[in-house]
Amino acid sequence: MGNLLLGYGTGLSLIVAIGAQNAFVLRQGIRRHSVLAVVAICALSDAVLIALGVGGVGAVVAKFPDALKVIGVVGGGFLLCYGFLAARRAVRPHALVPAAGGSTVVTCLALTWLNPHVYLDILLLGSIAAGSWSFALGAVLASITWFSALGFGARLLSGFFARPASWRVLDGLVAATMVALGVTLIAGI
Repeated sequence: MGNLLLGYGTGLSLIVAIGAQNAFVLRQGIRRHSVLAVVAICALSDAVLIALGVGGVGAVVAKFPDALKVIGVVGGGFLLCYGFLAARRAVRPHALVPAAGGSTVVTCLALTWLNPHVYLDILLLGSIAAGSWSFALGAVLASITWFSALGFGARLLSGFFARPASWRVLDGLVAATMVALGVTLIAGI
């Protein structure tokens, strides 16, 4: 039980940090657009990554730092593009309307799997877990809890985001976060 709780707490401490993925989940939740798909992709991806970390793949990732550099450049470029799109939305905000488009799943997958911090988290979780699958289960439960609360709880903010000015503020914050993360990733390489 102790490893399960340790995994849950450690998982939450890594997942709750403000970043591209959480901003995207929040935005989709507010818009009520593909929330179940977004939450499922994030939680399932985390489950796979956590299992890989606890299973020892983190040691393999550590042996290929050039792979992390490539992921950093691609992920940084993606975040910069996403940030500039958010900045454009901030300049021309709209009221809350569900948007059509099939890019939600692709964007969610990219924000999850092209983020080099995810691979650093695998190393960290793997080293803390030391092969404990109850720790891994706790971290997976933390991921499911967080993404479900963020995605489905965001609908409570939909009244506030019925005004274009509210979207301007959110998209401005998202743009600043994405551009800062993108620049940090690329500059750190």
